[in-house]
Amino acid sequence: MEMVQTKVHHKKRQVVIFIILILLWEAGSESIQYSILEETESGTFVANLTKDLGLTMGELAARAARVVFKGNRQYLQFDPETYDLLLNEKLDREELCGSTEPCVLPFQVLLENPLQFFQAALLIRDINDHAPEFPAGEMLLKISEITMPGKVFPLKMAQDLDAGSNSLQSYKISSSPHFHVLTRNRKDGRKSPELVLDKALDREEQPELRLILTALDGGSPPRSGTTKIQIVVLDSNDNAPEFAQEFYEAQVPENSSLGSLVLTVSARDLDAGSFGEVSYALFQVDDVNQPFELNANTGEIRLRKTLDFEEFQSYQVDVEATDGGGLSGKCSLVIKVLDVNDNAPELTMSSLTNPIPENLPEIIVAVFSISDADSGHNQQVTCSIDDNLPFLLRPSVENFYTLVTEGALDRESRAEYNITITVTDMGTPRLKTEHNITVLVSDVNDNAPAFTQTSYTLSVRENNSPALHIGSVRATDRDEGANAQVTYSLLPPLDAHVPLASLVSINPDNGHLFALRSLDYEALRAFEFRVGAADRGSPALSSQALVRVLVVDDNDNAPFVLYPLQNASAPCTELVPRAAEAGYLVTKVVAVDGDSGQNAWLSYQLLKATEPGLFGVWAHNGEVRTARLLSERDAAKHRLLVLVKDNGEPPLSATVTLHVLLVDGFSQPYLPAPEAAAADAAPPAPLTVYLVVALASVSSLFVFSVLVFVAVRLCRRGGAASVGRCSVPEGPFPGHLVDVSGTGTLSQSYQYEVCLTGGPGTSEFKFLKPIHPNFPPQGTRREMEENPSVRNSFLFS
Repeated sequence: MEMVQTKVHHKKRQVVIFIILILLWEAGSESIQYSILEETESGTFVANLTKDLGLTMGELAARAARVVFKGNRQYLQFDPETYDLLLNEKLDREELCGSTEPCVLPFQVLLENPLQFFQAALLIRDINDHAPEFPAGEMLLKISEITMPGKVFPLKMAQDLDAGSNSLQSYKISSSPHFHVLTRNRKDGRKSPELVLDKALDREEQPELRLILTALDGGSPPRSGTTKIQIVVLDSNDNAPEFAQEFYEAQVPENSSLGSLVLTVSARDLDAGSFGEVSYALFQVDDVNQPFELNANTGEIRLRKTLDFEEFQSYQVDVEATDGGGLSGKCSLVIKVLDVNDNAPELTMSSLTNPIPENLPEIIVAVFSISDADSGHNQQVTCSIDDNLPFLLRPSVENFYTLVTEGALDRESRAEYNITITVTDMGTPRLKTEHNITVLVSDVNDNAPAFTQTSYTLSVRENNSPALHIGSVRATDRDEGANAQVTYSLLPPLDAHVPLASLVSINPDNGHLFALRSLDYEALRAFEFRVGAADRGSPALSSQALVRVLVVDDNDNAPFVLYPLQNASAPCTELVPRAAEAGYLVTKVVAVDGDSGQNAWLSYQLLKATEPGLFGVWAHNGEVRTARLLSERDAAKHRLLVLVKDNGEPPLSATVTLHVLLVDGFSQPYLPAPEAAAADAAPPAPLTVYLVVALASVSSLFVFSVLVFVAVRLCRRGGAASVGRCSVPEGPFPGHLVDVSGTGTLSQSYQYEVCLTGGPGTSEFKFLKPIHPNFPPQGTRREMEENPSVRNSFLFS
């Protein structure tokens, strides 16, 4: 878009260049000139530029050669195969240059990579394609019969549009005894005819004569044009009109308004009466190009058409004064047109690179030329762009400029620039032209994808369904197009023991993460891996982020009772002395839960008892205690059913059965030494002896059975299992089955020993040393059941 304004924007970088109407070639450089005849057919060979410019074959094509004429006209073109210079259209020398000789069209050859200019010119040679033409087909002359021989009568000139030797050269007239014609060379280079009287005329003898005037050019063969001359012989009129000046000069500004007075001519005639009355007329009238009109009575010459200095700088006008008797006189006028600043500068874009790549300094964005059709001071121009843009204007040869980047551009900071090139002349008032171009910055892959987070933490509940979407990662790339398209991938795991390929997968297009199989919290509580994001640029850039997946526990494990074990071959019996007080610790139910958190919080409850109200279970630690004092009326054998329940949702539970035997005399916390017992013991009664013998026999039989059972178990499982006592696993157990913080599951496993004595002394129930197992980090309840390692702790003596 171009617009002409008279104001100049402030804060502009200005580079001043003087443009002269006739182009001046750069100092020290030679211009190559080619010539061609006008009216030559289009496509005619003009020159071999590759040879003339000293370039290598194919270099013109490789460097995107262009021919640039003033006004962006394309008179020449390149052959697409050979890159020879050809004529692009028929050229008419008279249309291009008028009467100017020689007719030269300057042009530039523009090469890129690197930018280079070559000056050249095309000379249009004239051919004789126009014949001389008179402004009218007939001229009228009135000559008095008393006119003396030798008198010269100016005639109207013929015009020939050709130039040089092909232009008008001479005049001739048909044969006449009274006249001959002279060809006069004028100061402006034109040739005018003059009729010379050779013999006096006699009106009575021949009142009228007719001649034929012929104009000849210098072509080969010559062309000609003719007009008729009618001569009327007048009766006696002694004096012809005479102008005050034979030659007039005047100046008129090109912006003068129509009707403006240009000049007044004056002639006088010494005759009296009608012979002394003078009228004025333009002697040579060209209605097409003549911008003036003459008042026939006053001699005032006024403007009838708008003047244009750029089209015609001066006019040659002949004025004829004629009296009433037909005699005439002639004078010449030269009217010079004065230039005013009425033409805004012109900008012609020769080359525009769009878009331009980022990160490269000093890229040539555009090549353009500027010109102003005015002259002198009005032709001087300045060229500028806005200061706040990262671009520079650099003058090149002649009136050419290059627009280059000031430094490397960053598309991510700004992807588009609107540049206004302002060309202002130095005339009064100043005129300017603005040319707007939009420059796009193309992307280069200079930004790696960036994750929205440096690390991601995802949670997935165990026992999930395969192919479950567990979360997403996201990375963005500031580039555009393929350079901004991100592809996601899983990087090799940090821990080589983690089977990452079987755990998760990632959608390469959107970063969605999926669990490939069902996860088990008890087997794998958390794992980490790295995710990569790479763009599709060349070369590809990438980044990575850490992803931590936490497996959320689900209440999928019921409590597991460690003591007493229910798969023992003989039931576990707890001995309680009848003398025990309320709150007496009978035993402790030990259980674990494979889950974690509140899913592993265990509570204990007595579901069923042989005698309700005799025993109670503490809800938080599983201790079985007496609820009241024992009496002789209480049964000796009791069966307790204890419920162990977790705090999950829904809660899971397990039950354990306890056997309690009430015995007499089993109330001391420690057994006395054998010597003291023997000294204090009274002589045994016969019933006591029988009981001891029977108990020893049963014990021997029981011990034998236990040994056989142990041998069979060792052979079958390779493990050791004892019978005849309450069993406690001695480890190893999974560490995650042992809870801490007093939630109802023991933080340690305890080994209990119950010793029975057959003497009359008091039996004793005592706690021995605690067991501190070294549990492995992970395991399952099934593994514990299949691989028990227990030790019998219920001893008889």
